[in-house]
Amino acid sequence: MLEIVYQDAYLVAINKPHGLLVHRSSIAADVEVFALQLLRDQLGRKVYPIHRLDRKTSGVLLFALSEESEVAFKKMMELRGFEKKYLTIVRGYTPEADTIDYPLKNERGNSKEAITQYKTLQHTEIPLVFGKHSTSRYSLVEAKPLTGRMHQLRRHFAHILHPIIGDRPYGCNKQNKLFLEQFQMSNMLLHARSVTFAHPFTGGSVLIEAKTSEIFDLMLQRLGFDSCIL
Repeated sequence: MLEIVYQDAYLVAINKPHGLLVHRSSIAADVEVFALQLLRDQLGRKVYPIHRLDRKTSGVLLFALSEESEVAFKKMMELRGFEKKYLTIVRGYTPEADTIDYPLKNERGNSKEAITQYKTLQHTEIPLVFGKHSTSRYSLVEAKPLTGRMHQLRRHFAHILHPIIGDRPYGCNKQNKLFLEQFQMSNMLLHARSVTFAHPFTGGSVLIEAKTSEIFDLMLQRLGFDSCIL
């Protein structure tokens, strides 16, 4: 059963687990189970995806409950009417806060505006040898994408040389190998924590939140982060 974190007459939101596709895709034609199908069967009605999350990303995922709702929510998305916040663990010590303003190319090779704001919640340093370093440093970051480009957060953090742990192909393969060997962890540590918006039908302010996964929580613990700050 999928974890439903919000539902009204127009919208339903789930906490998507790591590794689950939103819907059928040509890049994973062999996959037979995906969120759209599972939620449709769970609710016993048709649902319409409003946005996407990468297969490797967990967290808040929104579905409309009618075609009318789908159009309204997608229009809000286009007008940047949603505020999305993500949690991620990245390599190294990130600045206290910053804005990444770095255009990204789409599938057609066209460069598009891409902006991400982020703030560092906590740094950690653990006695784990990595290369020439006797310790390893990591940052727990809250990121807010102001645009919606494909793999934006993954590409932006790689661009500033603080790649997301567990990310492939944009991340650090040596770090990913280290986490696999030391922690038996191969998940990408990126979680869609919350979505905030003004409801297009009721006019009320809506905040939808999703708890981090067990593997994310376990890595917070093993890396020495204080989960109480979340």
